[in-house]
Amino acid sequence: MSETEKEKDPAALKEEGNTLFKAGDMQGAVCCYTKALKLTDSQADKAVLYRNRSACYLKLEEYSKAEADASKALDTDQGDVKARFRRAQAFQKLGRFDQAFLDAQRCAQLEPKNKAFQDLLRQLGAQIQQKSAQLNSTDARVQQMFSLLLDPSTKECDRQKAAQNLVVLSREEAGAEQIFRNDGVKLIQKLLQSKLEDVVLSALRTLVGLCTGHQSRTMAIVNELGMEQLCAVMGSGASSVSLAACHLLQVMFEALTEGMKREIRGKDEAILPEPSKELRSMLRHLLEMMPASNVSGPGRDSAINLLVKQVPRNSLKNPDNSLTLWVVDQGLKKILEVAGTVPEISEGPPLTDNSHMSCSVLLSKLYDDLKSDKERENFNKLCEEYVQQHFSRPGLDGKLRAIQTVSVLLQGPSDVGNRTLEMSGMMDAVISLCASEDVTHQQVAVEALIHAAGKAKRASFITANGVSLLKDLYKKSENDRIRVRALVGLCKLGSAGGTDFSMKQFAEGSTLKLAKQCRKWLCNETLPPTSRRWSVEGLAYLTFDADVKEDLVEDKNALLAMFDLAKSEDKTVLFAVGSTLVNCTNSYDVEKPDPQMVELAKYAKQHVPEEHPKDAPSYVEKRLVKLLEAGVVSALVCMVKQESPALTEACRECIARVFLALVERQEDRGTVVAQGGGKALIPLASDNTDAGKIKAAQALAKITITSNPEIAFPGERIYEVVRPLTSLLRLECTLLQNFEALMALTNLAGINDRLRQKIIKEKAVPKIEGYMFEEHDLVRASATECMCNLVLNTEVQKLYLATGNDRLKLLVLYSGEDDGRLRKAAAGTLAMLTAEHPELCARIPGTTTHWLEIVQALLLSEIPDLRHRGVVIVQNMIQAEKSLAEKLIESEALEILSVLAKGGEGMPDAVSKIAQNCLDKAMEYGIIRNREEKEKSSGTEP
Repeated sequence: MSETEKEKDPAALKEEGNTLFKAGDMQGAVCCYTKALKLTDSQADKAVLYRNRSACYLKLEEYSKAEADASKALDTDQGDVKARFRRAQAFQKLGRFDQAFLDAQRCAQLEPKNKAFQDLLRQLGAQIQQKSAQLNSTDARVQQMFSLLLDPSTKECDRQKAAQNLVVLSREEAGAEQIFRNDGVKLIQKLLQSKLEDVVLSALRTLVGLCTGHQSRTMAIVNELGMEQLCAVMGSGASSVSLAACHLLQVMFEALTEGMKREIRGKDEAILPEPSKELRSMLRHLLEMMPASNVSGPGRDSAINLLVKQVPRNSLKNPDNSLTLWVVDQGLKKILEVAGTVPEISEGPPLTDNSHMSCSVLLSKLYDDLKSDKERENFNKLCEEYVQQHFSRPGLDGKLRAIQTVSVLLQGPSDVGNRTLEMSGMMDAVISLCASEDVTHQQVAVEALIHAAGKAKRASFITANGVSLLKDLYKKSENDRIRVRALVGLCKLGSAGGTDFSMKQFAEGSTLKLAKQCRKWLCNETLPPTSRRWSVEGLAYLTFDADVKEDLVEDKNALLAMFDLAKSEDKTVLFAVGSTLVNCTNSYDVEKPDPQMVELAKYAKQHVPEEHPKDAPSYVEKRLVKLLEAGVVSALVCMVKQESPALTEACRECIARVFLALVERQEDRGTVVAQGGGKALIPLASDNTDAGKIKAAQALAKITITSNPEIAFPGERIYEVVRPLTSLLRLECTLLQNFEALMALTNLAGINDRLRQKIIKEKAVPKIEGYMFEEHDLVRASATECMCNLVLNTEVQKLYLATGNDRLKLLVLYSGEDDGRLRKAAAGTLAMLTAEHPELCARIPGTTTHWLEIVQALLLSEIPDLRHRGVVIVQNMIQAEKSLAEKLIESEALEILSVLAKGGEGMPDAVSKIAQNCLDKAMEYGIIRNREEKEKSSGTEP
């Protein structure tokens, strides 16, 4: 049957699935069964396919899918004992022991003599007893906590201790269930009203334990406590309470949205109502917090953070952006109320230094999530209406609110910001307010001018009209808050040429003077943090110039001041710090122009970008050393930990780029790991831009190659490194990234079988096999080395045991290649496989007619490791079958083994011993005779 016909025949697909299952290729088997299910109409055939696919899912540890498929098979035939047994196994793994016991009991009734069924029943009986004892013990502990918390005579220290114990208890499933069933939510509601911060924090953390990953409990808690109370707690003055409440709401959102995604199958599981009503209620309350004057600044920032995380789609592949449209319709103007608030002059909601930046991020995320021009036009219209409404009001307050809103929009959805900036009279108002005698008015106008300068549409206008204005403000203003902002405007305009050395906007030396002033303000602790943050903004633009980079890294006080700001409460500085460090480390992407195209461009008198002499690798390396000495790693680690919308994906990408530059030199990697760099890179490799994920993953690969992974990533963290490394095994990545990922995975695969299982689960094996065919010698050899460590796993061994593929042939051929590293890896893999599975030995002669020459070449190799692998392979083959031993002994291998067995100078004892074992086995078979027998048969005296 041809491949095309097979693809259309469900029976053939089922057989292929069965073959793949036996060979250990579970993913392949699932694929075949799924295709067959789509093609067949027979309910009986479907039941068998579901049952088989359920077995694959059990092996893949996807227990929910295994249970669902087994249930579908049982819907057709209740007497299908295999399907029921598989469902029992799935229920057991899912912790649903009662349901597993019922299924196992039914299996045992249908087949009383089946030992597997009896064993499962015994296991489940013990597990149910253990769970029951645990529940009884937990019940007593819950009652004790409640008694202490409800008793007014309880000492304060005991009450707080009880509240803390309740948190610990809620993190265990049994404890969480008991708290919930013992009317714990009502008690927690009373705790939330406590005046004691510690008690409120314990109540919030207990609720986190109850809600984590549990949809039905979360829905009940949302309805019982009410969003008003939770939002009131989050909006309270204490920042620690606000953050804890924000974390609780985040957990609630995740529990509800995950519940909506999960497909509920199986007759025994409760069918829950759709949680969208609760979700909308939660979002409505968060939007109402935006303009509310009774909500604290940190509380409002937490609400914005939640909206950033929960409203826009995580992937644009998901077509449903209804939540975003609902928020734009119901809450855009409420968000703009925060954006337009100028705390010093208008009566508005309390803000923190981070509120405007957080608003920019939220508005940008909402705008980017819109799908059509019509949706974007509506967003623009609502923003323009809001800005126009305030701009047209009499008096300055309205105009300042409008300009502040434009500033926030320019930092977020800049297309919308540009449109509002072009509204009649807006730019004139900004320019005129820059000359105001009121510092607050000046500050709002100058910031708007700076944000507008970054947008290409307005930059030329501002360069022509704004430079002289900014220079006047910088030179003549007596207020450092205004001067530092004017300076940043000049920095921004002065850096328009980027890293191109030949495109200088200002006179020679001007940028160095501006940078010197920025560093001076940065180190001036008498200035407010917001003003010092602006000086970092200036450096972010000026460090395109290599002279400025050199001056900055030489100024240790300025570096320390910048790192302290990065660790401070002011999150708006994160991107500026990240951009400055990217510039200093030259970790931005630079496309090297084709030399021929450069010559053509010069001939045509076109502009050709020039690199600054101080951007040469030797200068960059020295700058990296200076940054490491100043403590850049601890600053980056703190930046990654920030829970703020200001830590945008673009900011994360900057941090990942800097980390990659810092681990470029092997001798610096230990320093980066010791200061927490390894731990910080793991989240950067999963939550980042596409480019940022690759940079973080490559940095992880470099660390894993040269450091002991168990020390660099202790405990469970080592297992989190596998996925980022596997993500580098793609054609879109460079060969260097492929090579480094393979080297790192080789190290991990050599540690333990759980790591090898993780690599298999991340579907890395087929990719590694693909790279074994790569033309580049180093990549091909590193892929083979990785496979050499992976074959210690039984699932990978099954791939080599399966017939109908050339895996074994490839190893034999590679064992005869010229590349020593490739030969060593291939021969090592072959030695291990033939030791574990002697049946593979018989298949070696069928792989190639040159197999004997390849084996002999290994035995004769001058490289001790290759010789050792060769004698192990020969020993395995001789021990496997007499016929193989005869083929080997009839060849020159006998003479070579005899020489190796004698040992001598330079011959390792292990090789001599194995060679002698080969000869002894050959004698045992009677293929060769020992010396004494030979002499007797020839009639000579000893």
